[in-house]
Amino acid sequence: MIPLVDLQAAHFEVAEEVEAGFKRIMANTAFIGGEEVAAFEREYAAFSGIAHCVGVANGTDALELALRALEIGPGDEVILPANTFIATAEAVARAGATPVLVDVDPDTYLIDTDAARSAVTAKTRAFAPVHLYGQMAPVEALVGHGVPIVEDAAQCQGATRHGRPPASFGPHGIAATSFYPGKNLGAYGDAGAVVTGDEALATAVRRLSQHGGLRKYEHDVMGVNSRLDALQAVVLRAKLARLAAWNELRRAAAARYDALLEGLDVQKPSTLDGNVHVWHLYVIRVEERRDEIVAALNAAGIGAGIHYPIPVHLTGAFKQYGKGSFPVAEQAAKEILTLPLYPQITASLQERVVSALADALS
Repeated sequence: MIPLVDLQAAHFEVAEEVEAGFKRIMANTAFIGGEEVAAFEREYAAFSGIAHCVGVANGTDALELALRALEIGPGDEVILPANTFIATAEAVARAGATPVLVDVDPDTYLIDTDAARSAVTAKTRAFAPVHLYGQMAPVEALVGHGVPIVEDAAQCQGATRHGRPPASFGPHGIAATSFYPGKNLGAYGDAGAVVTGDEALATAVRRLSQHGGLRKYEHDVMGVNSRLDALQAVVLRAKLARLAAWNELRRAAAARYDALLEGLDVQKPSTLDGNVHVWHLYVIRVEERRDEIVAALNAAGIGAGIHYPIPVHLTGAFKQYGKGSFPVAEQAAKEILTLPLYPQITASLQERVVSALADALS
C-alpha cells in the first residue's frame, strides 16, 4: 500500500526528539502553555517571516479568532472561495458573520479575484482567500478595498508569493494555519496558529483564546478556550526544524510526477507565476470517470483521494446558494483527484502510482 500521506515515515525521523521532549513535559508538568509553547511560537514566527505567532487548539479556531480579533461578527460579510474545506466558511459563520462565496480559477482552483472584487458590498469586512494545495492565492489583487485579508494558510506552511509570506498583504495582515497531522507541519492531534505582523491583533487573538483575558481570572471580553498544549508544541518544534528540507523534498517529488505524467490524459497542477509552492497536495484532473479511477487506484494499493468532492455551497450546512451558482468549482469537484505525495516518497513508489493511474485510465 502506498499511502496518500505517510505519517509513520515522518514520525520515524523525529521520534527520539519527541520522546525526549515528552519526558521534559512530564517531568515539569507544564502541560498548558509554558516554555515549549512559547518557544514554538517564536520559532514558527521566525520561520514564517512574521513578527507574531499565537498557538491555538486547531485551524478552524485560528480562522475564527483571527476574524474576531478584527471585530468581524454579526451583520458583516466575508468573501471566500467555494472550493475549500468547509472550515473556512464554518469559521466565518462561527464568528457570527455571513460567508459570501465566489467561484475559483479553472487552472489553479484558487479564489477568482475578479469575482471576489465584484462581490464587495457595503457589508464586506474581509476577504478570506484560501492558499490551496501548497501555493498562495494572488492576494495582492485583493488589496485596496480598505478591508483586511484574513488568509487561510492551512496548506501552505513555507510558501511565498513574490517573496512574501502569508499575513504580509493588506491592512492588518493576518493568517490562520492548521497543524492537523496530515499538514506539511503536522502535530500528533489537533493544533493551529494565527500569525500576524500587527502586535495589537496578536494580543487580541491571545486574549480571545484564553477565555477573554491575558491573566488568570481576568476576562475582559467574551472569549473561548483554544490553546496549543505543550505536548503538541514539542512535536511541532521537532518537525519545524525539518520543514524547509521536507518542503524541498515535496518539490522534487512534484517535479517527478510532472515528468512521469507526461503523455497521460490528465491535467497536471498549475503553479502561479511568483509562487514558491510547497506541494501539500498533488492534485490532477481527469475529464471522465474520476470516481472509477480513484476506486481503481485504491484497489491497486494506491492511496489516492479527492480534495474536495463537494463545494461548500452544495453541503447541507450552507444552502443559501443553489446548484450551478459556481460552475468552475462544481466541475472541478467532479474531476480532480489527489495522488500520494509526502517528503519520504521515493521515485520507485511514484512510478508505481503513475503505472497504476495509466492502467486505470485505459
